[in-house]
Amino acid sequence: MKKLSTTMSLAAGLALVCATRGAPLAFAADATPEHAVTFNAALTTDYRYRGLSQTRLKPALQGGADYTHNPSGVYLGVWASTIKWTKDLGGDGSVELDLYGGKRGQFSEALSYDFGGLYYAYPSNGLNPSANTFELYGQLGFGPAYVKYSHSLTNLFGTADSKGSGYLDVGANFELAPTWTLNLHVGRQTVKNNSVYSYTDFKAGVTKDLGFASVSVAVFATDTEAYVSPVNGKNLGRGGVVVALSKTF
Repeated sequence: MKKLSTTMSLAAGLALVCATRGAPLAFAADATPEHAVTFNAALTTDYRYRGLSQTRLKPALQGGADYTHNPSGVYLGVWASTIKWTKDLGGDGSVELDLYGGKRGQFSEALSYDFGGLYYAYPSNGLNPSANTFELYGQLGFGPAYVKYSHSLTNLFGTADSKGSGYLDVGANFELAPTWTLNLHVGRQTVKNNSVYSYTDFKAGVTKDLGFASVSVAVFATDTEAYVSPVNGKNLGRGGVVVALSKTF
């Protein structure tokens, strides 16, 4: 995104509920069908992406669908969320629509991979440069831990002259007990030719599987004050707690 107010801001967001975009995806069991389609829906108290709020620290509604060809590991998906940041920048639109596809699998029992492309679309955003962004990503998984790198082939979320920006994501999801998972993450966003907007973000949280749905509580923080909403004057990267209720079916 671009910094808000007199400075520019990058589009930010959720990390835990938006699992289809940012967290390692579970691999299908041997008994799963050749073709699998799942849907997901979530309600969250704040949409954080890479540590930054997309909704002025307000709630968001989210949902999506995923298709997986289990024998090959090829997948396609779509995901959407309500947002506010494009209007903060003088544009329009209140929805983010993500289209993605890739391939995941195992190099060995302990080492997994996931690579693909992700297009972030902001219909009617009206910004110049456009907020629409395309990234390629690659991820390696080591048991519960992973390392992922995303590289933009376009300007990054409307930031001028930022093609070639990168995001390094390192994290782990540990089972604490049956139905309880510890979620840890640290990321580094590097904004090409706009180093004042580069920053590091952190997350620590837990997820509880309730059976009918999952609830998550996570603490987010960043080391930047470069992203400020001109509407309420709040730092969109400030530390905070996000609670989310999600369902996959």
